Amino acid sequence: MQYDLGLQALGILVGLSVVFGVVAHVVFGWGTRWMWLIGAIGYFLGGLIASEVLFAWATVEELQPQIDGLSFDEALLGGFVVGVPIVLLVWYVNRRRQLHGPTAA
Repeated sequence: MQYDLGLQALGILVGLSVVFGVVAHVVFGWGTRWMWLIGAIGYFLGGLIASEVLFAWATVEELQPQIDGLSFDEALLGGFVVGVPIVLLVWYVNRRRQLHGPTAA
């Protein structure tokens, strides 16, 4: 097991995360200005965990494509598996808050 995420791989993962966050903000972001950041962080963590924790045991021959230590396909899948539920949860909570208003103390 070797953790060897390089700068190029980290840049690719950050870029994918930002694109996911922007798309999430365009689709679900009305009412909150931080949806892009929440989506990007969720996608980044999911991709990082999938590539470097769940599939760290695999070799280059077993997982293709490998980009500077990043298991690309697994990072894409992990990003979506973690990022989409986080975005949907934030959207749902924000929508309920807007429809029902703040609760009285």
